[in-house]
Amino acid sequence: MQQSLNPWITRPAPADGADTAALEAYLPPAAGISAPLRGMVEPDAADRLARRTVSGSAALWVTGSHGGSGESRIADLIDGARPTDHCWPVLSDGSKPRVLLVCRADMRGLTAAQSALTQWASGAAPAVDLLGLAVLADAPGKTPKALRDFAVIVGGGAPRLWTLPWVEAWRHGNDTREPAREYQRFITDLAALATNTKPSTTN
Repeated sequence: MQQSLNPWITRPAPADGADTAALEAYLPPAAGISAPLRGMVEPDAADRLARRTVSGSAALWVTGSHGGSGESRIADLIDGARPTDHCWPVLSDGSKPRVLLVCRADMRGLTAAQSALTQWASGAAPAVDLLGLAVLADAPGKTPKALRDFAVIVGGGAPRLWTLPWVEAWRHGNDTREPAREYQRFITDLAALATNTKPSTTN
């Protein structure tokens, strides 16, 4: 997994081989962009994610920016997470849900994620505590450079960016137990963020 953040974020992840205490104390770097930005132009209505009132609770809501994004797969990996069926979640109690946006690493997926992030940054999305964007590989092998570069550009509009590899075993079954080392750090990141980020209520 490659985690990319905006350049003004300075706290690094611990290096491989760090002692156990350091790993246990590890928290992902703080977000550089944590709220909508003034002056952002909202996307056309056709390019916006819908909003949906969700029932129940979740430590994390996983929102796919398009069909086939992998939102259900990612939700299965993270304890307490639930998918939102490609919609921004709205909680009936007025609290602000923690959300992870996900997409595939192809042009369609990245473009959809870019529109969703523009919607969020412009204030056109419902109030959510957006933790970041996870970009899942769309095919085996190395992602083409043009798409890798575009993912970095798109991810610059999110609080955090995780780029996640292809998992061949998922083609043959539904087992999500420890699929790859890269996903283990990603899961640790999300668990830490969900535990240490307190969502606020809307005004």
